[in-house]
Amino acid sequence: MRKPDVMLNGISMDGLGWLREGINFPAPQSQSNTIVVPGRNSPIRYIEALGRVSYQPRSFDITLSMLGTREKFNQMSERIVNCFTGQLVNIILSEEPALYYVGTLEITPGYEPLAHKGQLAINSSDADAYRYHTEETVAVQNGSGTAVLTNDFMPAVPMVTVTDETTLKWQVGTDRFIKTVSAGTWTFPELELSQGENEIEVTTGGMVTFRYREGRL
Repeated sequence: MRKPDVMLNGISMDGLGWLREGINFPAPQSQSNTIVVPGRNSPIRYIEALGRVSYQPRSFDITLSMLGTREKFNQMSERIVNCFTGQLVNIILSEEPALYYVGTLEITPGYEPLAHKGQLAINSSDADAYRYHTEETVAVQNGSGTAVLTNDFMPAVPMVTVTDETTLKWQVGTDRFIKTVSAGTWTFPELELSQGENEIEVTTGGMVTFRYREGRL
């Protein structure tokens, strides 16, 4: 059975000799504000902003450990501390290799001389609420037709590259949008993908490429 591992900016902690002793990645909390109005039996709840729920930064903790001399611990811990303390880091857990977290790391080393055991307490309090897909999603539409873009839970705005003059038509709720663009790369804030399948009508004599990063809580 493969040992549990954590990767920081693509660097395996197991490969550096650390044992992943513990992790705690609780789900982020929603941003909410309630106002109690005298005479009302229920408060006024402000949870949704811009028509959807927003989330507070995620907090998480990682505990790494090793067995060995104090000198060996100092060498191993100083490498991690110097590389990652105060840095915005991508974190991948071995159980979820297709997703990554993003957060600023704070690192606290500690050593128990009687047990010859060293530990690194790694934590973040400002991590992004969403976990992101490690692979960017790419969908290609050759010629005219309907492009179906499948998206995870996090709303995403794709980057659109067209090789010829192109007209795009799509609908968000009851609002319909039409964009006609020349060859190039474009981003349209109105073209926000929701969870599930999103259909875009494409009229073009060339090729249209959609690129976007999916994510989930």
